[in-house]
Amino acid sequence: MTHRTAPTPEQKARTARPPAASTSRARALATRQVHAGYTPGVPQNTVAVPVYQSVAYEFADFATARDTFALSRPGNIYSRNGNPTNAVLERRVNDLEGGAGALALGSGQAAVAVSLLTLIAAAGPGTHHFVASNKLYGGTSDLLGDSFADLGIEVTFVDPLDTEAWRGAIRDTTRGFFLESIGNPVLTVPDLRAIADVAHAAHIPVVVDNTMATPVLLRPFEHGADIVVHSATKYLGGHGTAIAGVIVDGGTFDFTARPARWPRLTEPYPRFDGIVFTDAFDGSEGRTPFLVLARAKSVHDLGPTLSPTNASQILLGIETLELRVRRQTATALELARFLDERHEVARVHHPGLDGHPEHELVSNLLPEGLGSVFSFDLAGDPDVVETFIDSLELFALVANIGDVRSLVVHPATTTHSRLDEAGRADAGIGLTTIRLSIGVEDPDDLRADLAQALQAVARATAAATEAPAPH
Repeated sequence: MTHRTAPTPEQKARTARPPAASTSRARALATRQVHAGYTPGVPQNTVAVPVYQSVAYEFADFATARDTFALSRPGNIYSRNGNPTNAVLERRVNDLEGGAGALALGSGQAAVAVSLLTLIAAAGPGTHHFVASNKLYGGTSDLLGDSFADLGIEVTFVDPLDTEAWRGAIRDTTRGFFLESIGNPVLTVPDLRAIADVAHAAHIPVVVDNTMATPVLLRPFEHGADIVVHSATKYLGGHGTAIAGVIVDGGTFDFTARPARWPRLTEPYPRFDGIVFTDAFDGSEGRTPFLVLARAKSVHDLGPTLSPTNASQILLGIETLELRVRRQTATALELARFLDERHEVARVHHPGLDGHPEHELVSNLLPEGLGSVFSFDLAGDPDVVETFIDSLELFALVANIGDVRSLVVHPATTTHSRLDEAGRADAGIGLTTIRLSIGVEDPDDLRADLAQALQAVARATAAATEAPAPH
């Protein structure tokens, strides 16, 4: 005997209207080609998350439409703001990070931009300032140092390892601290708790990019972060097939402690019919004041939308996240130790190595490792970089990280090429710095590939030394 659970009132309401084909009067082909065979809102029993490839959503009735647009009722309105497939991604990443709610976006760059622009939106018109690490992914540096400057948003870049520098950079107009849990590309690991304590003493929220660590290795909310962002393109997706970003709100920052600093959240907002966000949204169903403002204003106005197809790809990647990250992390440390012993290598930037200045902090903050990305400096002139990279066979020359494939890139001429010499120096990047992202291939094969590329460098260096001087 098959047992069926009784339908809920919501399911009854959704299925109250019969399918369009079941009517007393046969409808024309032009009508049936739009309506036949499908009833909106009827749940299916698929085990995998469906791709809801829909622009808009049908409301059960007039009141539902009115209340959803008024933000008093959660629900889908238009896929620019939210989509059922994306909602699963949001709930899943939020669960992994231990937050109060999440928002999926079209890219990691969008996640960074929307998180910071929403803090500005919460503050309303005026002068705005952020304090940020000077060791960031190149695209983030471009956003904060160039595009934000175009908008009149001031950013002070500080050494993420210097806690007092963060304190000294605070202004009355500071809207947030921004840093990476593991710096890209030289694996700078800041003391998150110490920096968060400085920020919170001044009632400033802390935004942490956790792309490099992933929640497998570090959960920033446990160390004082208020908002976490991810380029889901990287490890969460893991296969180089989809671009996406996610913002996770920890729900920990108290915007009401300094209400005059955040009037768009703590005072009636005319655009939204006088809603006071901190009164109306308590974090239930993932609707924190910050995230509702981000979705209803920043995402609605700017449109950094994530397609449901890409969300589905990221969800598939997340299902193997821990397996991949742990294998890649172990292989990366093994290869870092190998490179550290080679005479062709001047320095390896991996805090997991004994003797690294951040080794002790890393051991406490990230006891399970630092992921698959690390950098090293080749010995010799910058000319040897081209020889090394072009000699690699398994490492693909790709401007990405966190893939199942092993990747290599030269930051000074690619990902961080927009930085001037001083900016690269602050970021710890030299002309011979090479970044690796280790995949899931066999460690012995990767080691052999690196060894033969280093041998090619040694041969080229020897040939250049032996060449007769030009007359």
